[in-house]
Amino acid sequence: MLLENKVILVVGAGGVIGSEIVRAVVREGGRVIAADVNMDLVRPLVNEFGEGTVLPVRIDITDKASIEQAFAVADKTWHRVTGAVNTAYPRNRNYGRKALEVTYEDFCENVSLHLGGYFLFMQQCAVYSQKRDIEFSLVNMSSIYGSITPKFEIYNNTDMTMPVEYAAIKSAVQHTTSYFNAYMKGGKFRANCVSPGGVENGQNKDFLQAYHNECNQKGMLESRDICGSVVFLLSALSSYVIGQNIIVDDGFCV
Repeated sequence: MLLENKVILVVGAGGVIGSEIVRAVVREGGRVIAADVNMDLVRPLVNEFGEGTVLPVRIDITDKASIEQAFAVADKTWHRVTGAVNTAYPRNRNYGRKALEVTYEDFCENVSLHLGGYFLFMQQCAVYSQKRDIEFSLVNMSSIYGSITPKFEIYNNTDMTMPVEYAAIKSAVQHTTSYFNAYMKGGKFRANCVSPGGVENGQNKDFLQAYHNECNQKGMLESRDICGSVVFLLSALSSYVIGQNIIVDDGFCV
């Protein structure tokens, strides 16, 4: 029970990765504020565990008032928040185009939504920790492609690509995490990143094989493969782990 007596705000709780993180936190004895911009996605988690364990809250990480409201609801219900995980993935309708087809306007909008949202959420977590004088651990979801350049050959013979916005955003998420740790040094706030490799979600079989060939054994991950590192960073076991980036990728980057 690594997270007993802890209250964790999971953003993007209705997503493929976020929902598994919610389950992992509950398994380790924690309670969860399951936050998502789409409340329909988090209702199954509430039904699974009950509102005494999983509290649904709508959140938009690009809206300061929305973030403050999520903390306020958690405080009213459970009197504190001890950590957070941000798995949100905001993007516009043109996201995912190949690099030479991306417009300046779309690039800027996607960076603003995703990186800007991560900045705002990180800022408000730090503000909350400082105002409440409470130990607070934030885990930001980055990516292997925030640490290495893409292996474009694995996308051959598919319609897929690795979006240029994504590389810019996820590398900046890692550095912004380091920035906030340096800025808040001496306080009770700390933040780290987890950078997963690819997560299987119905991708093209040729892509899956090409990806697998770059890995050690498993290839594409399942969402639950990421949860151990997240739980570690939220727990007291990692009390002095600050500003780090844990890569979980079955050796893809090696």
